[in-house]
Amino acid sequence: MNEQTGSEQTIALEFTLESMDFVRAGEASGKVKQYLKKLGFKPEAVRRAAIAAYEAEMNVIIHATRGIMRVEISHDRIVILLEDEGPGISDIEQAMREGFSTAPEAIRELGFGAGMGLPNIKRCADEMDLRSVPGQGTRLKIIITNAQA
Repeated sequence: MNEQTGSEQTIALEFTLESMDFVRAGEASGKVKQYLKKLGFKPEAVRRAAIAAYEAEMNVIIHATRGIMRVEISHDRIVILLEDEGPGISDIEQAMREGFSTAPEAIRELGFGAGMGLPNIKRCADEMDLRSVPGQGTRLKIIITNAQA
């Protein structure tokens, strides 16, 4: 879980996410939040990283077959990378619009799928890179900088 790079320590976390696993939903992002708090990151950075990680985690659980969340934490930034196997996103511009959702009605009845996930991630991130291939999956990279207290 820990990786030493020169005089700077980088902590690497990895979580496996499974489709419709609402029992463990939020577990990965919760652990990221706990880690950042223990390491003394600024509360604002912890909040932004936790929200972005949670929204991304839920997108994988709701829309993909499976995925992996990797988090790299260094003294000056937090990088959250998600890669999933799933339907992909056919129109990223549309998916970025607040309120746009492809979540099925059953998911909406559970209180998810309001179409705010990607816009919330973008709001919380200093950098966001979203790439998707319909029928193959999605890759999302979120970077939060200047995060250490």
